[in-house]
Amino acid sequence: MKKVLITVCGRAGSKGFKNKNLKVFLDKPLVYYTLASAVYFKENSGADVDICLNTDSDILAGIVAEKYQEVTYIPRPRDLAGDVVPKMAVFQQSLEYMEEKLGKKYDYLIDLDITSPLRQIDDVLGAYKMKLDRPDAGLVFSGCPSRRNPYFNMVKRAGDHVEKVIESPYTARQQAPAIYDLNASIYVFETDFLRTNTTGILWETKCLLYPMRDTAVLDIDSEEDFRMMQLIGSYLFENVEGFKKVRDIIR
Repeated sequence: MKKVLITVCGRAGSKGFKNKNLKVFLDKPLVYYTLASAVYFKENSGADVDICLNTDSDILAGIVAEKYQEVTYIPRPRDLAGDVVPKMAVFQQSLEYMEEKLGKKYDYLIDLDITSPLRQIDDVLGAYKMKLDRPDAGLVFSGCPSRRNPYFNMVKRAGDHVEKVIESPYTARQQAPAIYDLNASIYVFETDFLRTNTTGILWETKCLLYPMRDTAVLDIDSEEDFRMMQLIGSYLFENVEGFKKVRDIIR
């Protein structure tokens, strides 16, 4: 049986949007949407799964403990709580902490972002299965089809004018290579890659992309983002089956 560690990571502070990890989203704590996906994965993946919360926020830890007692709280060290700390360092600390605490050696680490709650119920399972099917890849991450394409309808400033980001002969969007926006919602790591990475750079292994519905490109970095996502989420969680099942778990 594969051993999987799910990490949910959230800092106490945020310069872009204060206390964003503590927000209430559609009348439930924002973090519960991520934890609902984690719990569903644990119950349906066929793997030996542990879930942990890595944070320097006692308030966030309390919110999680109130509903999800099975989640292990990892106090985040001060040196990993800064604005520019690579998130991979937090994953590595979580992996080391949990392996030492539980006496396990995990095969995979899955990180689920708190501020990207628009996941369908099978998205985490889908990304995990993609990784199982591709042992040659060190990482699967999620993304969405981009609405703009640098080969066709995106431009950059060039002196006194603008020009295409990538010079190309394409006259129709459908001719251009498929482009995806990364959404930071789901990361599935081979733990051996995490253990040996010293730079914090994801691209030092073969990466695969798990495609999600395009609404999942949204994440919460501002008050406006939060309000817009609540509007979209209120529709999705009431009308689209994959989202409704996440909401049902929270209820």
